[in-house]
Amino acid sequence: MDQRDVQSLQAAKLYYRQELSQAEVAAQMGISRPTVAKLIQHAKDRGFVTVEIHDPQEEGSQVTSTLMEAFGLRAVHMIHVPVGVDATNEDLGIAGARYLEEIVEDGMSIGVSWGKTLLAVARNLRHTTVKARQIVQLKGGSSRSHLATNDFETINQFCMAFNAPALALPLPVIFDRQETKDIVEQDSHIADVLQQGRETDLAVFTVGSARRESLLLNLGYLSEDAADRLLGRAVGDVCSRFYTYEGEIADPETNALTVGIHVDELRSRPRRVLVAGSLHKAAAIETALWMGMATDLVIDRPTAVRVLQLHEQRQMRKSGNV
Repeated sequence: MDQRDVQSLQAAKLYYRQELSQAEVAAQMGISRPTVAKLIQHAKDRGFVTVEIHDPQEEGSQVTSTLMEAFGLRAVHMIHVPVGVDATNEDLGIAGARYLEEIVEDGMSIGVSWGKTLLAVARNLRHTTVKARQIVQLKGGSSRSHLATNDFETINQFCMAFNAPALALPLPVIFDRQETKDIVEQDSHIADVLQQGRETDLAVFTVGSARRESLLLNLGYLSEDAADRLLGRAVGDVCSRFYTYEGEIADPETNALTVGIHVDELRSRPRRVLVAGSLHKAAAIETALWMGMATDLVIDRPTAVRVLQLHEQRQMRKSGNV
């Protein structure tokens, strides 16, 4: 290194590390400001200084394309939040609502699940000129505890936004006894709603994580034994169908008592919009995507990055490298 290299490094350190102005660098080094500018440029030319610009939009675009390729998705709508910060239900709700307003078309039959995320989506929907054919509730929603599922409000907001009538399921999502559930499902109205759910053009849903504090496990549906079985086996649920990391039904007994669309029936719908985020749901989201549950995804970037990490780990296990 010659004397000019040494001077350029000194100027660059003062300018970039100590964040002095070029005039302040000039005063400290006893040289002119134009000389400082030339020294900084020399440091760049010699490779002593490199400048990186991290554009969240560009980085998000790369994550989006990787998600689409990894899971065969039709579209991904990315929410940009700071690294290490979970997107709120309100963030997801706004993004999900705006996305649905773009893709819902006249005459569509729309299937809707419920939950905190779906309620946020519903509350952020604006009235549109679209005239959907109907809004179909995809699973029962009556609560047996002080906690509310807000299933009626969720469906009602969708109906108002897309100018469509509702087909509701005013039932618990999980019954106590198989015999009772079978009798109820024989009712012509209930049977019709369930069938219409299987035939929707567009399904909107979220996923839940299998945690003690999750809403579904605190609605009074499940015995302690059933809850413990699910917590021991399940990674998450979609439309109250609990699934394992391997994509299997976590507890066939509970599944048989559940009222609503089945996993295979949901997967057969032509357009399936999954709205989900938060790092604690990443494993549930990754597994649901791996199972092919969604065609479209609304997610925050930190969770999306974690989902891709988990998917890479899955692929490594599959190949025997872990």
